[in-house]
Amino acid sequence: MLRRTLIAGLALTPALPSAARAAGTYSAFVQKLQGQALAAGIPPNVAAQALASLTVPNPTVLKFDHHQAEFTETYATYSSHVLNATRIKNGQAKYSASTPLLSAITSRFGVAAGPMLGIWGLETNYGADQGNFYVIDALATLAWDRNSSYFAHEAIKAMQIIANGDAPAGQFSGSYAGAMGQPQFMPSVYLSTAIPFAGSGAPDIWHSDGDALASMANYLVKAGWQPDQPSSEPVYAHLSSDAGTGRKNVQTISYWENRGVQRFPGAHSLPGDFPAALLLPDGVNGQAFLAYPNFSVIRRYNPSDFYALATDALGRAILA
Repeated sequence: MLRRTLIAGLALTPALPSAARAAGTYSAFVQKLQGQALAAGIPPNVAAQALASLTVPNPTVLKFDHHQAEFTETYATYSSHVLNATRIKNGQAKYSASTPLLSAITSRFGVAAGPMLGIWGLETNYGADQGNFYVIDALATLAWDRNSSYFAHEAIKAMQIIANGDAPAGQFSGSYAGAMGQPQFMPSVYLSTAIPFAGSGAPDIWHSDGDALASMANYLVKAGWQPDQPSSEPVYAHLSSDAGTGRKNVQTISYWENRGVQRFPGAHSLPGDFPAALLLPDGVNGQAFLAYPNFSVIRRYNPSDFYALATDALGRAILA
């Protein structure tokens, strides 16, 4: 998936059995990767074709990976970037055009339109910005530069996708991190989770909105999504301290209401004993949110509180 947090979080992934950087040239590494692919069952012609163009590490991938800005923005600043008027307007247009499709997916998976629209919008601007890197090139570059078995494994999984006939090597594009399609799935996630909306054939998460959204919903369900439950909601909280707040301190709605938290009119109907955590991403003087069990599911998609809050906010804004 196209996200800084994924790459940053993988800095400590296990090293390859033989240190790729110490092995010498990039060409030697690619040759070793080809041998690993063959050992994993990738047909020789597929492995050869997939790796044929990889003569040097991709300099743009290295530039993006080495110059990731530290995440120092406040939530207010971050949300002002990602919840801009253009993204909301485009989301409303996409929702209007996709309402029957979204309704069918909600009926099938129990995932409401709001979270799907929020993820769809933040990941790829509703499919418009999927990345234009050759996926295996990006993954091999990261595997070599980071000496990472994770990215080498993903490169081999990408070759498996080609071997399955799900994507042609020459048109196999994604983000600089190797994330693919409208949902920005890593290759292993595609193989384990992507599904065709119509129920047959290879899932086309690049061009088919139905396949992309059904696969996204399937991911959330597999991660533990609970139907008819929100992920988070904005609340009013006048507190003198942020002590006891944060997603790890799960209490109940009644507990937080007794501390002075007020839910807004029109909020999702939930019982007082429903589990909730209070989030103050910018401290006591900033916005406040109650986070529910589905919030942790969104964080499985991207392990960032800001991201999870913004997907909810974008979905709400589109459907308002």
